[in-house]
Amino acid sequence: MSAGQIPGPIYRDTRDLTPFGAGQVRTPVREIAEGVGGLIHGVLGGRDAALISVDGSVPRLKLLPGKAAKAVYDAIFNSTDPNRLIAVGREYPGWAGLCYVMAGLLAHKQGGHLRAVELLQRGLSIRNDDEANQFAASYLTRVVTRVEVAERIEVPVLFSEESVFLALSHSLRETGQTEAALEALTMLPPSLPTALARCALAYTLGRDQEVVVWTEGLLNADDLSAALLLVRGRSLRRLGAHEHAQRALREVLRRRKTSMALRNDAITDRALLVLDNGRKSLNPRDWRRRRAELETFEVIRKDVEARRLWEQEWKKLEGD
Repeated sequence: MSAGQIPGPIYRDTRDLTPFGAGQVRTPVREIAEGVGGLIHGVLGGRDAALISVDGSVPRLKLLPGKAAKAVYDAIFNSTDPNRLIAVGREYPGWAGLCYVMAGLLAHKQGGHLRAVELLQRGLSIRNDDEANQFAASYLTRVVTRVEVAERIEVPVLFSEESVFLALSHSLRETGQTEAALEALTMLPPSLPTALARCALAYTLGRDQEVVVWTEGLLNADDLSAALLLVRGRSLRRLGAHEHAQRALREVLRRRKTSMALRNDAITDRALLVLDNGRKSLNPRDWRRRRAELETFEVIRKDVEARRLWEQEWKKLEGD
């Protein structure tokens, strides 16, 4: 099935349990806080931030494990080097698929997206022995991969098919392979994080009609759904369906606990819609009601531009 053949909404997840944690909207302030927290954690003797992330404590290895299991366990939980996992996979061919996948997730975490794509694709093409599959079921259920499913939106995902393919899609997107990134998600079950990732990619590719169909009936229940409504509103605006776009943006703003960054984006998009409609297309009653939005648009635009410049300067400082 290709990326454009889904006939209806793709965000409705009917499972009792999912591998997803709460999504987060990344901001410069949050990144600073996490960086400082990571430094303090390291100073206090916590787990190295470059290692594979684990929800809670690292599972303890059972007594008398086989040589392959012990080697894979050490390479996953005690090493920051993907090459060590690759070496173990070559030494134990029946475990190679698992080793390449975990090496790919580690490369993804460390920001090596081109290498992550190569390792994940290779790992997914190799069949594991039963012993390797049992090892994954016993020891990897707490492994967490943090995936940027859309710009500034990050979701923690427990080790699963979804964590692997979302990480692969993210790395493909970061290396400019947008079509392949969208295709990598087509076989995943419906869920809000996957829907956001797919719709963000489809919007980038100009597939606005698909975005509209995939998000039909969506309500703002959390920040992930709010971010998805923003994508829906932008696709509707590009299709010329301004009234429906306004409804999507109103839904983003309806929930008071929606992230301030997402609310600001919605306000900006509403102002852009007003400009698209044009003053001449508004009757006097509409113009009086929306005049305040037009008057504040320039302020909003300058604020957005200032925020972007500030983020660019911050990234330069981090690079220095």
